[in-house]
Amino acid sequence: MAEVQEKADSGKGGKKRSKKMSVHLDMTPMVDLAFLLLTFFMLTTTFSKPQTMEINMPIKDVDESEQIALKASNAMTIILGENDKLYYYFGLGDPAENPEVLESDYSGNGIRKVLISPRVKSNDKMTVMIKAMEKSRYKNVVDILDELKITDTRKFALVDITDNDKQLVEQTFGQ
Repeated sequence: MAEVQEKADSGKGGKKRSKKMSVHLDMTPMVDLAFLLLTFFMLTTTFSKPQTMEINMPIKDVDESEQIALKASNAMTIILGENDKLYYYFGLGDPAENPEVLESDYSGNGIRKVLISPRVKSNDKMTVMIKAMEKSRYKNVVDILDELKITDTRKFALVDITDNDKQLVEQTFGQ
């Protein structure tokens, strides 16, 4: 609460002087209110949780006979190149197939349109293989994993790049 305190008249010389008044403002209720509001907002706020993607890693001791062979019609290969370049083709990359290698980017009109196209979405057995070149950046791997998550692509694998893949990109784009 605020109080007004008056000083008594000094009584010197019988002159009437104006009364000196000082104001004392008690800040205790305002500080209490500030701490109550701070406590309320801290307790009612939901903190953002880090978003993670669960990746199931393969078992190291797998018998070769237990692995299922992947057909070329059920495969899509994405190659992550240097300077944020992205190349893709449908198939396993066998030179006898002569796959058409296309260039794309990480935008909504780039690889995302390819991943939601009927050719990919209508095939339940479609497996997307991601292959990174030596000079590609880690950011590119994260970006393509984000795109797979956005397009709800369930079957994908991170695979080592082969010499055939490098030759396909070199022949098509001269890289």
